Amino acid sequence: MLLMLAVSLGVSAEETNPYKKFQEGLPFKMDEVRAPQIPDRTVSLDRFGADNTGQKICTAAFNQAMEDLTSRGGGHLVVPRGVWLTGPIVLRSNIDLHLEKGAIIQFVADEALYPLVTTSFEGLDTRRCQSPISGINLENVSITGEGVIDGNGQYWRPLKKGKVNDGMWKKLTSQPGGVMKRPDYWVPSESYNQGEQLSSMNVPDKPLSLEEWKSIKRFLRPVMISLVGCKNVLLQGVIFQNSPAWNIHPLMCENIIIDQVLARNPAYAQNGDALDLESCKNALIVNSRFDAGDDGICIKSGKDKDGRQRGRPCENVVVDGCTVFAGHGGFVVGSEMSGGVRNISVKGCQFVGTDVGLRFKSTRGRGGVVENIFIDGVSMTDIATYALTFNMYYGGKSVAEVLADSTAQQKPDTVPVTEETPIFRNIDIRNVICHNAGYAMEFNGLPEMPIDSIFLKDIFIFSKEDAIFENCKNITKENVQILLERDLEKKESNKKPRRR
Repeated sequence: MLLMLAVSLGVSAEETNPYKKFQEGLPFKMDEVRAPQIPDRTVSLDRFGADNTGQKICTAAFNQAMEDLTSRGGGHLVVPRGVWLTGPIVLRSNIDLHLEKGAIIQFVADEALYPLVTTSFEGLDTRRCQSPISGINLENVSITGEGVIDGNGQYWRPLKKGKVNDGMWKKLTSQPGGVMKRPDYWVPSESYNQGEQLSSMNVPDKPLSLEEWKSIKRFLRPVMISLVGCKNVLLQGVIFQNSPAWNIHPLMCENIIIDQVLARNPAYAQNGDALDLESCKNALIVNSRFDAGDDGICIKSGKDKDGRQRGRPCENVVVDGCTVFAGHGGFVVGSEMSGGVRNISVKGCQFVGTDVGLRFKSTRGRGGVVENIFIDGVSMTDIATYALTFNMYYGGKSVAEVLADSTAQQKPDTVPVTEETPIFRNIDIRNVICHNAGYAMEFNGLPEMPIDSIFLKDIFIFSKEDAIFENCKNITKENVQILLERDLEKKESNKKPRRR
C-alpha cells in the first residue's frame, strides 16, 4: 500500500494523500479524508497456531494475534494464503487485518459461536447475533489485501423459490433443520420461523425478554462487517462476500475510505445489501464493485423515531468510479433516512443490470431531510425497472415486486405535515446515460410534501415506458431526452420501403 511505503521511507502522512484527488471540486465543504496510520509492525496469523486448511477453527489464533499487536501499539496482522475457518473476529485500534493473495477467511456456520449483542439493524435499536467481523469505537483500523472474507450466509438466510432455479432450490433447502413455510418459501430453522412471527420486517415488533430473544436467535442474522463509532477506517482491495444479512455496515463512523473492494452476494440473498453507509461523516467510496441480492451502494441514517432521536445524518460522502452489477438499486438513499442525508457526490459510476439505477425511497413515519445530492456522469444498461426513481411510499418490497402487485401501489390521501414527514429537496442530476430500461423516471412524492427542487441536465434514457411525475415541484429539465422503445420501432418501421 502507498501509505505503508510512505511510512517505511520516513515520509509523513501529511506529505502524501492519494485520496485527496477525489475531493477536488466538490460542490460542498468537506474535511480532507486520509487513510489511517498503522504502525510499521507485522505479525503472521500462522505464528499463533492457526490452521490454513479449513479443518480447524482459528478464532483463538485471531484473538491472540490481535492482543499481541495491541500490547505493542498496533500493526499489521497478516493472513497468509490458505483457508482460515473462524468464529467472530473483533478488530482493535491501530491494527490492519491484511489478507495476502490466496487467503480466505471463512466464518463457521454455527449460531452458538455468535452471541447476542445490542446493536442497530435496519435503522432500529435492537439485538442481533454478533457480526463475523466487528469493531466499536476504534481509531485507525483497516482491512486490506487481496484475499476473500466469506460470511457463510447460506447458513443464515431464508430463501424464496422464485429467485433460484430448481436445482439451486433443492440444494439450498436440503440443509438440515430447515422449515418449508410455504411451497415457495423456506427458512433455515424453527427458531427463524418463530422470529418471523414476531416481526413485520426484520426486527421484532415488541419488547422481548432475554429468553424470547434467545429463542429466535437464528432469525437475528448479523451484518457481516459491523463498524460502529469508529474513526479513520480503510477497507481496501478485499473481496467481501456471502454475508448473513447486509455485507458492509459502517455505522456512525467518521473519516472512512472504501477503496477497490468487491462486495458481493448471490442475487437471491434476502437483505443482502452490498454496502450500507449509515449516519457516517466524511467518507470516500471509490473504484469499488458491488454485486448484491438487495441494494448496492446505500446511504442511510436510522429509521423513524430511533433515527430521529439519534439525530446523526449521513453527510459528506463521495462515491467515485464504482460499478454495481445485480441489486435492487445501484445508488440508493433510504428508506431509513430519519436522521437526514446531505452533501453527497456520486460521479463516474456504472450500473449494469440492476433493478433500479438511481433510487431514492422513504415513507411516512420516517421524518428526516435528504438534500444537497449531486450526481454527475452515470452510465447504465439493462435496468429492469426505473433508471431513476423517487418513491415516498416504500413498503419493504423491491420496485419489481411493487410493479407486479397493483395493491402495493395504492396511495393514501393527504395527511398533516409532522416531524414524521420525510423531505427530499435540492438534488442535482446531470450527464446520465441509460440504455435499455423498463421505465425512464418516476417522481412519486407525498401530496403534503412534494419532492422539491430537482435539477436534471444532459440526461438520455432509452426505455420501454416514459417518465412519471406526481407530487413534485420545481423540476428543472435541460436537454433531457427519453427515447421510447415503441417510438424507435415505429420509426424503423416507417423507414422500410413499401411494396407497390
